[in-house]
Amino acid sequence: MKYLRACVIAFAMYSKIPMPKVEWEKESMEYAMCFFPLIGVVTGGCFFLWGVCASWLTMGKILYAAGLTLLPVSITGGIHMDGFLDTMDALSSWQTRERRLQILKDPHAGAFAVIGGCMYFVAYFGLASELSHEGIRIAALGFILSRCLSGLAVTAFPCAKDSGLVYLFSSGANKKRAARILLWEAVLVMAGLLRLDLFAGGAAVLISLLAFFWYYKMSVDKFGGITGDLAGWFLQVCELLILIPAAAAARF
Repeated sequence: MKYLRACVIAFAMYSKIPMPKVEWEKESMEYAMCFFPLIGVVTGGCFFLWGVCASWLTMGKILYAAGLTLLPVSITGGIHMDGFLDTMDALSSWQTRERRLQILKDPHAGAFAVIGGCMYFVAYFGLASELSHEGIRIAALGFILSRCLSGLAVTAFPCAKDSGLVYLFSSGANKKRAARILLWEAVLVMAGLLRLDLFAGGAAVLISLLAFFWYYKMSVDKFGGITGDLAGWFLQVCELLILIPAAAAARF
């Protein structure tokens, strides 16, 4: 039963999918991050189905790409994009570590958040418009891989502060066991990408791992550890980067 509650907690926190109310007990929180990749399964599945429907309906490229751009944000409710925008403001401030952490907590969107968000969606829309059937499958698996790596970071990376969502999930997790489970989940998804397409899938694996290590270095150097906003930033960046080899799959 505790695993079912952990799954519900993960979906309730990181998606807009309606879930029954459960108590956020320590026993349930221990494995909540292990179910985070399941949200990627749902998102990737909807992403793939939209691509299939677009093919059946001979949909135009603009509507096709618009659907692919809107679906992930609609399913998550924009929780990760919120972190991306806050992090863009903080990174672009060139302030001290303490001031950057304060900017992350500021509910107001600055100029760099708006600029970063516009650039992100334009890039995402453009890459999505180039996705072939093969590329759609790579991108769909990318939603799972990004969440495996993000969950792994919560169990392994230092936290920048002793409050917030990441600290809540990190402190409540059975870190060693959760990290092993998430690592195995990530390995399975990577194997799936390589089996799907050795070149484009391999490039997606490589680029996501590079983003993961960049995330660690940036978060420690600039913020002293990870926060919920930085976790959202990584997820969005990782998914955008995976779209590059996914879009290139049709060319090779």
